[in-house]
This record gives sequence, C-alpha cells and structure tokens, in this order.
Amino acid sequence: MLSSSFKTIRSGQTLLDLSSPKIMGIVNVTPDSFYDGGKYSNSDKALEHATKLLSEGADILDIGAYSSRPNAKYVSEDEELARLIPFIVRLKELHPTSIISVDTFRAKVAAEAIVNGAHIINDISGGSLDEEMFATAGRLQVPYILMHMRGNPQTMQSLTDYDDLISDISDYFAERIPKLRRHGVHDIILDPGPGFAKTIEQNYELIGRFKELKGFRLPLLGAVSRKSMIYNALNVSANDALSGTIVLNTVLLLQSANILRVHDVKEAKETIRLIGLLKQQKQLLNL
Repeated sequence: MLSSSFKTIRSGQTLLDLSSPKIMGIVNVTPDSFYDGGKYSNSDKALEHATKLLSEGADILDIGAYSSRPNAKYVSEDEELARLIPFIVRLKELHPTSIISVDTFRAKVAAEAIVNGAHIINDISGGSLDEEMFATAGRLQVPYILMHMRGNPQTMQSLTDYDDLISDISDYFAERIPKLRRHGVHDIILDPGPGFAKTIEQNYELIGRFKELKGFRLPLLGAVSRKSMIYNALNVSANDALSGTIVLNTVLLLQSANILRVHDVKEAKETIRLIGLLKQQKQLLNL
C-alpha cells in the first residue's frame, strides 16, 4: 500500500523507497522494438543484458514482449506469453531478488507474469485495451503503472487532438484512478505517456509541464529514453539519442519524476546523482 507520504510502493516482499528517484531498466524480448528490437530476443542475450542493467544500478527491470512503438506489428496473446514467461522464470532463477515490471496491456499476460515472479504491471493502455486489467491488478494486489495513451500502437499517432494537453491527461487519470481504487489497487504510478498519441511539440510541452501532475499525489514515471521525440528532433538515429535522453531525463528529475524508465542505466544513475547534488543547493537553484 502506498504510504501516507506517497514515497513507497510494495513490490512483492520489497518496499521500494521512492524518496529518491529510482531507475527502471528496459529489457525487450521482441524482434521489433524501436531501439533494441531483435538485439535481445534470444533469451541468453536478454538475460546477459538484464544482468548488466542490474549491475549498473537498475532498481526495477521492465520486461516487454510486445513492441509498443508506433505502427508496431500485432502479436498474438499466445506469442507474447511464449516470449515473456520462460524469460521471467529464468530471470528469477538467476536474480531471485530482482524487482520485475511486466510491460503488457493484456490481463492474462499480466497475471501469468505475476504468478511466475513479476511484481508490477506496466500497462501502456491505461486499461483501455483489456477491460479485465484493473480487476486483475486488484486481485493480484500489485502496483500498477497507469499510462496515458489513445487508441493502440497501430492508431495512436493519428489521435493527437487535445483541447489542453495537461488538462486532458489529468482528466484521463482522474477518471481511471478511482476505478483502480474500487478494484483494490493501492499502489498506482502515473506515466503521462510521452511518445504515445502525441506530436513532437506536445511531447515537449508535456515534459515542460510534467510537474503539474504532482497534484495527484502519486509517483510519477518519466519515460523518454531514446524515443523518436529525441532522435527526430535532432535528426539522428535512436542509436545516437543518448545525449538527448540524458538532457530530458535531467528536466524530468527537476520536474519531480520519481522513476526513470531507461535503456541506459549507468548514465541515468549518474544523472540522478548529479541532480541530487544540485538539489542540495536550494538557495542557489530554487529547486
């Protein structure tokens, strides 16, 4: 259960302290993710990569078996399960104390992952693509990451018309949070979904106004790592988007992000360390 200070979430038997920012390392066991698609679809390579992220300081591993990039190919539920579950089982055998988030919008996939050792559900659809997801999260009593998105990965980039971006995102969260509570979900983390159903300009508005979402008094997750909003703006590839990622992660930390979801854990760890030192100088920086 989220503490009265809104600074901890319970993941399995572990109480994750969010009084200082935490790092969620990305492990995609997919052939087509936008940055590392196919690179770790072999389970041995994926396990090696997960081990590397943990050694660099990842607090959570976010495991995905269905690419959510724009226009991603459809993957059946059976295929997603076949990619995901054996990997989670092997990961828990190798790193039994690791905290695992499962990146899926399907309730059955989420449930199977939790039963086999995962701790957190990271749902890009905010419950809109599977009506059983909220009830599943409540029944399993696990933290739930509520992300803002419209449509699905195949249609979302055509659904970018907003009256006021942050107000519309806030309305979205305000509608879904009570539903999650009614289903018994105690630990809710908010992800406003940069890169999902948003133009490049809207993504930067979102980052600049990220702190406005603190009013929900729930942990905020920042997820911009190597996304097209960076590499398209800089006219580079995802492979060359690390420096841009570091810049935007810095802004997110200054805007009160509690968790950073990243491909590059070492660099995120260093960013958090330096921002922490800066925040000690409140009289100079007004942070």
